[in-house]
Amino acid sequence: MNALLEPFQYAFMQDALLVGVLIGAMCAVLSCFLILKGWSLMGDAVSHAVLPGIVLAYIAGIPLIIGAFAAGLFCATGSGYVKRHSRIKEDTAMGVVFTGLFAFGLVLFSKTPSDLHLDHILVGNILGISKAQVLQTLWIGSGVLVISVLLRRDLLLICFDPVQARVMALPDQFLTYLLLGLLALAIVVAMQAVGIILVVAMLITPGCVAYLWTDRFDRMLVISVLSSVSATIVGILISYHADLSTSGCIVLAQASLFVLSLIVAPKYGILARRRN
Repeated sequence: MNALLEPFQYAFMQDALLVGVLIGAMCAVLSCFLILKGWSLMGDAVSHAVLPGIVLAYIAGIPLIIGAFAAGLFCATGSGYVKRHSRIKEDTAMGVVFTGLFAFGLVLFSKTPSDLHLDHILVGNILGISKAQVLQTLWIGSGVLVISVLLRRDLLLICFDPVQARVMALPDQFLTYLLLGLLALAIVVAMQAVGIILVVAMLITPGCVAYLWTDRFDRMLVISVLSSVSATIVGILISYHADLSTSGCIVLAQASLFVLSLIVAPKYGILARRRN
């Protein structure tokens, strides 16, 4: 046990664990809303679309998080605008917008002399996260997590039955854009740890795991958070002892939990369906 927990004797591993657990919990809660609303592609779109915002913020000399957040919101609202004003469906509009923005970001990055490392942007650098980034993650991540939990019933109604939400005089447009804003903030925060590409898995897999185990939303939130946090801890430990990519190990641990749930989940697993 001492050998297993040896990594957490080091300050950088403690920071990685703290940031990873918070990001895992935050993404797990949002994952439940995305799964129910059918916005899995939205998480993918926003995560890729933040790249040009990062580069433009670097050129302008402003905090990178501001540029990333603005680019993420632009992608989300731009996809909605294309859907409302054309024959294009929502998933197609998101695909066009986010691939265009991501390509624009790559072009800007290739032409901008900087000390930024593209691999850190794409796959993250959770073991090299600075103290300032740790504090930033704690403040923003905690805020996203608290708002998501406090407004979970209103956000659930928006995701599950927007017509009923309008009948109940809920501000459905405001709540929809609030969810988009929370998603963009979560991606910007998680990007520092696991990168643009792998954050998509953290926003989708925990909710899928929980969705296989229960029909109750509050229970789904708990299972999603537990699976995400457990996968984060296991992934960090495996990456240290096996000298592997930390973010990759975290996502692989989550994928393993999904495969296990897909097989043995008591109601919706493959074995349960065969028995029934």
